[in-house]
Amino acid sequence: MTTVDNRKLAGKVALVAGGTRGGGRGIAVELGAAGATVYVTGRSSSAAGRSEMNRPETIEETARAVTAAGGLGIAVRTDHSSADEVRALVDRIDSEQDGRLDVLVNCVWGGDRLTDWSSPLWEQDLDRGLRLLRQAIETHVITSRYAVGLMAARRSGLVVEVTDGNTARYRGSFFYDVAKSTVIRLAFAQAADLKEYGVAAVAITPGFLRSEALLEHFGVTEANWRDGVAKDPDFAHSETPAYLGRAVAALAADPDLMAKTGRALATWGLYKEYGFTDADGTQPDFGAHWAKALEPRLGPLGTPL
Repeated sequence: MTTVDNRKLAGKVALVAGGTRGGGRGIAVELGAAGATVYVTGRSSSAAGRSEMNRPETIEETARAVTAAGGLGIAVRTDHSSADEVRALVDRIDSEQDGRLDVLVNCVWGGDRLTDWSSPLWEQDLDRGLRLLRQAIETHVITSRYAVGLMAARRSGLVVEVTDGNTARYRGSFFYDVAKSTVIRLAFAQAADLKEYGVAAVAITPGFLRSEALLEHFGVTEANWRDGVAKDPDFAHSETPAYLGRAVAALAADPDLMAKTGRALATWGLYKEYGFTDADGTQPDFGAHWAKALEPRLGPLGTPL
C-alpha cells in the first residue's frame, strides 16, 4: 500500500506537458488521485484532431481520468515546440491559479517513429534525427523556461524530467541516446538554477513501461497483458504508467524533496523508499530483473547519474 495520503496534494497545481498517453497520462492521473489540479497538455485533442503520431488517445481523455481519480483535470491543447503557445499556457495557469504552480512534469516525447534502431549514426537520416532532438529536448527547455518562474516566485515546487534509464549506459541508438541522456542533464542544470529558490528538479525513469503502444505491439490489453510474456519473457517484469505516476506523486508529497534535487531516479528505487505499488498491488523492480537476467547478456545498467 502506498505511503502517500490519497489527498496529500490537495490544493496543489500541476502541469503535465505531454500528458496524452503513456507515462504522462499515468503521472497526470496519479497526481489527480492525490488531490491535485492538473493541467494536461499535448497536441492530440478530441476538439482539434490528432497529432502527427495519429494515435487515438487525447488530452481530454486524460483530463477526465484525472477528475475521475479525485483531482481536477484541465485539458489545454499545446504544441510545446512553440514558445508562443507555451507562454500562453503558463499565462493561463498564472491567471487561473493565482500564480501557483507546484509541479511541472516534462514528458513530451513522440519520438518513437523517428528513432532508427538498426543504423549507426553515419547511416541515419539527419533530418529525422535532428527533429527527434528538437521534439524531445527543445520542448522541455521551452516549457521550463516559461513555467519554472512561477515556482521560483513562490520558492517551492518540483520539476520532473521523464527519461529512459538513469545511468550513462548507451541506449542503443545515437539520437535516442542523446535525447534521453540530455533530459537527465536538463534536470541537473535546472536543479542548480532553482536550488536557492527551494525548487527541486529531478529526472525519473520507469522500467519496462506498459504504454498503450506497447500493449498494441504485444497484441494484448491491460486486462490480459501477461499473454505477452510468451513473446518476450522480460515483459513479465513490466509496469503500468500508474507506477511511474505514483512515484512522481510520492516525490511531490515528500517534505524532504530537496535532498533529491539534481538526481536521476527510477521507479525501482523509489518504491522501496515510499512503499507505493503498481495498479495491481505488485512492486515491479526492473533494476533487479536486469541485474539477474539481463546483465550477463547486456552488461550492467551502471551507476545512477
